[in-house]
Amino acid sequence: MILARVAGRITSTIHHPDMAGRKLLVCDKLDNAGQASGGYVIAIDTIGAGAGETVIILDEGNGARQILQVEDMPVRSVVVGVVDHVD
Repeated sequence: MILARVAGRITSTIHHPDMAGRKLLVCDKLDNAGQASGGYVIAIDTIGAGAGETVIILDEGNGARQILQVEDMPVRSVVVGVVDHVD
């Protein structure tokens, strides 16, 4: 799992058929204190997260495909939660 902040959205006109209708988010990785730690992840949004929100990302292909319920989809990372607070 990765803690990240949504930086923006990616739009593509040509993509794999399984990606049709799905939103891709660019997310900056965060450390445990909620500060940018360097690097980013591109993840499929499954919950309706928006720019500036802190999210939890599952970054493991098989688990991502299970969440999306698509067996052969070319995906690795999925946004699975919006973070309200980190202690």
